[in-house]
Amino acid sequence: MASIHPLRIDPGFGVYVHWPFCLSKCPYCDFNSHVRRAPIDEERYVDAFRAELAHRAQLTGGRTVASIFFGGGTPSLMKPRTVEAVLEAIAENWTVDANVEVTLEANPSSVEAERFRGYRAAGVNRVSLGVQALNDTDLRALGRLHSRDEALAALEVATKTFSRASFDLIYARPGQTVEGWRAELHEALAIAPEHLSLYQLTIEPDTMFERLERAGKLVTPDIDTQRALWDVTQDTMNRAGMPAYEISNHARPGAESRHNLIYWRYGEYVGVGPGAHGRIAQGKARRAQATEKHPEMWLTCVETEGHGLIEDEALSIEEQGDEFLLMGLRLSEGIDPQRFQALTGKALAASRVADLIADGLVEYTREGRLRVSAEGFPVLDAVVADLAA
Repeated sequence: MASIHPLRIDPGFGVYVHWPFCLSKCPYCDFNSHVRRAPIDEERYVDAFRAELAHRAQLTGGRTVASIFFGGGTPSLMKPRTVEAVLEAIAENWTVDANVEVTLEANPSSVEAERFRGYRAAGVNRVSLGVQALNDTDLRALGRLHSRDEALAALEVATKTFSRASFDLIYARPGQTVEGWRAELHEALAIAPEHLSLYQLTIEPDTMFERLERAGKLVTPDIDTQRALWDVTQDTMNRAGMPAYEISNHARPGAESRHNLIYWRYGEYVGVGPGAHGRIAQGKARRAQATEKHPEMWLTCVETEGHGLIEDEALSIEEQGDEFLLMGLRLSEGIDPQRFQALTGKALAASRVADLIADGLVEYTREGRLRVSAEGFPVLDAVVADLAA
């Protein structure tokens, strides 16, 4: 089968900036986010971001930045001039593509029209809103600080201010029915600009939801209902012309998140800020990097060492192959088997692929890419584990 030559694939290079602060900690969240009652010294953080960006640039000279992503935490709590200073520092250290995608995550409760205009003036051209639910009862249950009306108002501001916008919803929430979710999806589609991220609720370790579930005070939909919710999600979004390009992300053609595609296509990216991760290539090696998670400790590390890295390790060939499968098979486009072979020096196990095809879980495209089928996506973890074994 025809395929793109693996050495001609360039998934791109991105910069991730982590702002770790939130107004409150959501009970389902296991991200590196922190609540601080005292005002944040943003100028001090800007100086630390500048130092880390300069450090990473020394390790990744010659790259062109295709995407920048401000994640968190709640980046929309940052002052626009803080965002502008970080973008200026990125441009000082790398060549920035003329069509760079600059995304900023925002919570509806922190949206102000004037602040959003400031972000746009700073260089942000895409916003991602953490809406999570379209009714007040579920928003309260999810620990969100905004109401449905605030979410709709924030989305209106976002779409008027930025050329590109997206928002998130969580499903398989306690007490949620298939018909209720179908109605919510139709409502979301009526207001969705171009992109929707639809995440199935998972109970993560060391979260408030985990403690509530263990105490019997939180009951999520059973496995059959979860599958029905998944099925109605795919059916509704496909009919609306916003199919899944990744297991949890839906977009109109051409509106996919370029930054996240760098991750899923196994490109290179640097991460700066507390708890940020990166993957960079140096020679034939691919390095996994991670920074100190605690914000104040990270500041101290950067101010004394020039960076906040606490992990910087070369991945083995086997680890690279596993990551490539784990990330790439999340995409509806799948993976190029030739690139897997170029990374690992070996082909995918033909017998395992044949068994998965026979079970209807994976398939080859006309271009020779291997992708997970519609039946395989609900059991994606098992498919990846089988191929990586």
